[in-house]
Amino acid sequence: MAVQTVATLEASPQTSVEELWQQLARTPEKAEIVNGKVVVMPPTGDDPNHAGFEIAVSLRQYAKEHRTGRAVTDNAGFKVNLPNRKSFSPDAAFFTGKLAGMGFFEGAPLFAVEVRSENDYGKQAERAIAEKRAEYFAADTQIVWDVDLLSEEVIRAYSANDPDHPRIFRRGEIADAEPVLSGWRMLVDELFN
Repeated sequence: MAVQTVATLEASPQTSVEELWQQLARTPEKAEIVNGKVVVMPPTGDDPNHAGFEIAVSLRQYAKEHRTGRAVTDNAGFKVNLPNRKSFSPDAAFFTGKLAGMGFFEGAPLFAVEVRSENDYGKQAERAIAEKRAEYFAADTQIVWDVDLLSEEVIRAYSANDPDHPRIFRRGEIADAEPVLSGWRMLVDELFN
């Protein structure tokens, strides 16, 4: 998830959204456009990266079996048009919109996964995570997973239909993204080495 930023690339007040997207495309690190700036995010560690990758692999299998959508791995860019946010870069996602070739995905993913990194804890981080989740829902993402490998509640699955009451998945359980990814299931234990 990486709510703390490494750096922010400033834009002038005259910078257009298109110029911001071009700047984002030239940024060598993972970044998002937030509040009119390209915000660079710190790299993630071993365990969070492993968890995001396992989710993407499982989503890829689902996409192949159902011949629908696209499984998305870490560092992909999704263009959105919200007042304070113009892009997302989730740790894993499932996208059902029109594919964009070499460009960023147009629109938000149907399902987004944010895996907490070592600095994603504390009151400030919790506020930032909640704000980003609300922005996902405002952009039409239907399910957002908050994956916390250090918690008993490993996955909190938030739904746009009921954003204040997440479904909880723990070790030993089978997680899903119902009802938006009908039939997709994943063992929570697969997120761990």
